[in-house]
Amino acid sequence: MKRRFRLRRRQDFDRVMRTPRVFAGRAIVAFATPSPSGGWRVGVTVSRRLRGAVQRNRLRRRLREAARASLLIPPGSSVPQDEGYDVVLVGRPAAADLPLTALSEEAARVRARLAEAAGRTSGGSTGSGGGPAGPTGRTSGEMGG
Repeated sequence: MKRRFRLRRRQDFDRVMRTPRVFAGRAIVAFATPSPSGGWRVGVTVSRRLRGAVQRNRLRRRLREAARASLLIPPGSSVPQDEGYDVVLVGRPAAADLPLTALSEEAARVRARLAEAAGRTSGGSTGSGGGPAGPTGRTSGEMGG
């Protein structure tokens, strides 16, 4: 993944990690916030519960590749460009045993969840809650579980 598509600074990671969780799967937990630059950027981190630096770095590389293939749209593609997000993917220890295709599928589900949330916020009504819907799709007045 090219550097311009990656989150690199600690303050960028911290800004994204303060937002509500967007997706939690078997292998990935994702956090996202609209990007100030308008484009998509992805940061990857791996839980230290996955023992061994070699395993963590291998998983980090695999998650970056899954994000490149599933989250980032290449310029000039026929897929419509939507609002850009800064996304942080947190790799869980279970991800170490999954094939790359499964990681890519979870990353694609993150993108679908973000597109769904963007459609809800720009689609007019945000429900009976008391504020705009965030990346989770819930309005500030909704309770849920």
